[in-house]
Amino acid sequence: MTGNGESETGVIRCFGQQVRLLRTSRGLTRAELGAKLGYSEDMVTSVELGRRIPKPDFIDRADAVLEAGGLLAVMKEEVGRARYPAFFRDAAKLEAEAVELYVYANQAVPGLLQTEEYARAVFGVLRPPLDDVVVDERVAARLARQEIFHRKPSPLMSFVIDESVLRRPIGGWNVLRGQLEQVLLVSRIRHVEVQVMPLDREENAGMAGPFTLIETDDGRRIAYVEVQNVSRVHSDREPVRALEAKYGTLRAQALTPRESLAYVEKLLGEI
Repeated sequence: MTGNGESETGVIRCFGQQVRLLRTSRGLTRAELGAKLGYSEDMVTSVELGRRIPKPDFIDRADAVLEAGGLLAVMKEEVGRARYPAFFRDAAKLEAEAVELYVYANQAVPGLLQTEEYARAVFGVLRPPLDDVVVDERVAARLARQEIFHRKPSPLMSFVIDESVLRRPIGGWNVLRGQLEQVLLVSRIRHVEVQVMPLDREENAGMAGPFTLIETDDGRRIAYVEVQNVSRVHSDREPVRALEAKYGTLRAQALTPRESLAYVEKLLGEI
């Protein structure tokens, strides 16, 4: 795990310095560069000073406009990692490499399934509150993770979601309706299975909290566990095997994918 965000902060500062050096060497003001990139002068200033994490589009345009020859574009992946909170960066990298992904959620809809409105509401209710800029960056990063659904070859993905999550109107009932519709949409993707754990189940193996299981293309089997912004990536076989067994039990206890689809449709009808 990354113990803190110092290395990522350093990447952002380094990127900003590179932009400033390239800009000044070409005799451009920040306002002039912003106009060429389609961004505001304030945005360019914030990027150069390491206060804002640039989006991939900004990086690509800056590389072209400043004729950097790939100097800026090559940093895109590392800059992108800094959009995630420090406790999640290692897991985000592993998730992007997954060939199989299994997620149990009993607090909120899994990030990979969240709509923009729901994600913004989730970050908005955190305490202490996040700065608006940080919320924007976290929402963008969360949505960017969903590119995994369109990756080729497609990873096998399974989600077991506690019913309480699907009934909790974070952001309001309209936001929840849009989120349930998104769950239905994703559940129809061929390589994705979504199961609901009903509240009336007398047995639930997931009471200890949410977790994610990941298998990468090089055969590594990894578990990610997060509680109160404290996370851990397990790679030792014993803890991973224990969570794999727990996930198998959860799938057996939950509704089948077909039953779950009907259940989410029923919940939608109740809103």
